[in-house]
Amino acid sequence: QLSCLLRMVTLHGIPQDWDTYPQDLLLFLSPSDYAGNCSQFFINVGKANEDVLPRDSPQRQQLLLEALECLGIPGTQINQTNAEILGWLVCELDGDYIRSSGGTLLKDLSQCESFLPEQEEAIRDVLSSGNTIFGPPSAWSAFTLSELSRLIPVLGPSILQQIPK
Repeated sequence: QLSCLLRMVTLHGIPQDWDTYPQDLLLFLSPSDYAGNCSQFFINVGKANEDVLPRDSPQRQQLLLEALECLGIPGTQINQTNAEILGWLVCELDGDYIRSSGGTLLKDLSQCESFLPEQEEAIRDVLSSGNTIFGPPSAWSAFTLSELSRLIPVLGPSILQQIPK
């Protein structure tokens, strides 16, 4: 329905007032078609309902590639500002991005509904390194676990055994 609506909206050219349309329409649009800067486009995409696109859809991957290009991210390291712009697109980042970005992405990754095995392994690597604001698992407290609550299913036995009772 959304792709059909997009065809109707763009029938006579690209509108300049995209902000008046449902944000979910942006999921089917290229940032070059958006009237405004590409950062604003991806901020708005981050507010759209990610469930509109299936997890393994080519559109999700295309949006991520376009976002990384828009933000001028040359390697695999994402800073906090760019993570905020990416919104739910951080859930699409592969393990290399998660490892290179260290603890920067943990808060944003905690919003993800699920992870691929490669992402889970990268999250475990980052957390077990102790090079995050949380420190090593052996120094974690109940507060730390509260902060990591959405990531707890990813931790695995090797990390859980290090956490003080």
